[in-house]
Amino acid sequence: MDVEVPPLDPRGVPGGAAGRPRGAHRARGRARRGAHADAHAAEPTRQPEFSRDACIGRGAAGHSGGVLRGEQRRAGRPAWKEGAVVSELPDVAFNVPALEGRELDYVQDAARGGHLASGGEFTRRAAELLRDETGAAEVLMTTSCTAALELSAMLLDLQEGDTVVVPSFTFTSTGLAFARQGAGLVFCDIEPVTLGLDPAHLETLLDEHVRAVVIVHYAGIACDVDGIRAVLAKWPEVRLIEDNAHGLFGTWRDQPLGSLGRFATLSFHETKNFVCGEGGALVLNDPDDVERARVLYDKGTNRHAFMLGQVDKYTWKDTGSSFGLSDMLAAYLYAQLEMREVIQAKRRAVVEHYTTSLAPYADQLGFELMHVPPERTSAHHMFYVLLPDRDRRNDVLELMRKSGVQATFHYQPLDASDAGRSFAVRETECPVSRDISDRLLRLPFWNNLTDSDLDRVVSTFVEATTETLESR
Repeated sequence: MDVEVPPLDPRGVPGGAAGRPRGAHRARGRARRGAHADAHAAEPTRQPEFSRDACIGRGAAGHSGGVLRGEQRRAGRPAWKEGAVVSELPDVAFNVPALEGRELDYVQDAARGGHLASGGEFTRRAAELLRDETGAAEVLMTTSCTAALELSAMLLDLQEGDTVVVPSFTFTSTGLAFARQGAGLVFCDIEPVTLGLDPAHLETLLDEHVRAVVIVHYAGIACDVDGIRAVLAKWPEVRLIEDNAHGLFGTWRDQPLGSLGRFATLSFHETKNFVCGEGGALVLNDPDDVERARVLYDKGTNRHAFMLGQVDKYTWKDTGSSFGLSDMLAAYLYAQLEMREVIQAKRRAVVEHYTTSLAPYADQLGFELMHVPPERTSAHHMFYVLLPDRDRRNDVLELMRKSGVQATFHYQPLDASDAGRSFAVRETECPVSRDISDRLLRLPFWNNLTDSDLDRVVSTFVEATTETLESR
């Protein structure tokens, strides 16, 4: 029987009201939802649909030797479904943005200073800090990571017939930005260790039409950079772009994530490590890109050169758009970035608490912990576990949320989506992406989770995985 995971408020509601199935919701959870479309259209079994809030914000054998899990369903109705207890404790929210430093002081300073648009003092400070940390030639503060990706796509000067390789297991913006500029998409599978782009699959996808390859450092852990570079060495004209929405202050071989590609993009959405509500940045690692990027960033004008006194007036020079981050938001963000060591230490402690507490149960209860390979330093963006199959993952989610712990899943593979199929230039097989999407469960993760919060998440997860063991 299919399990309906009830809609999730990603930030939780005090008093335990959010995300708990009651009345008709529980009844609907027992019925087959035949009217809904199957997210895995090629498979005979239906996958339960999930609400937008629940996602928070996205075949053949595996290409890297990843073992795909079976889809066999458990027989009968589990005992826990007959009388699950709904907790009356306050919810442990999935994400809670926090004030960590002088955010409100700086926002007030920006307001009093009278420069509310982009290009103000706090925009400059934030960009300089990020440039120094990444070693970039320039950093442009943008309204979102999506906007930064769109700006990078414009810099490619894509022509008819050009394609861009993107992971299937990522958020829609990773592909959408390039599709908007007219590129055809080629979806690449992920490898099962870091959940980053699979070099073995990538090698089979490259041809004379590919202009760029976009990599994602999932969960803030560097993907297989060595393997990807080895493949791209045969295609020197293909540009490497990092969608580094998860990875700020993570490293690969002591090199900052965001410094490895021609371009890199950052996110400061409220679900990220460093936040300003909505915001992003484009990291330019090649000095040759800076001048034109500035023109595109400034609505196609040479305004930046004018402000530097390099020209006596500014005018329309190229294509472009309005990408600049408001100085009010930059003020909030700069205060967060000032506290980067404190914030990262808090998030590292959350990862260590989860890892130490859950590791003794992994083999016994049949789940896998996320893994950080050697020569990588995690950015501590999230903590996830992998359950054996989709049904078990959904059952555990349902039990945890009934107990007021707001865990969630993550991306649905882009190659199987309606838009993904329409923008793809050809079908590709991404079985590891589909397998991981079915099995991945993210635990609550934010800066100021207390030890009691973390202990409650751990105990709730252990109880849920115990209750859903097939052997019980």
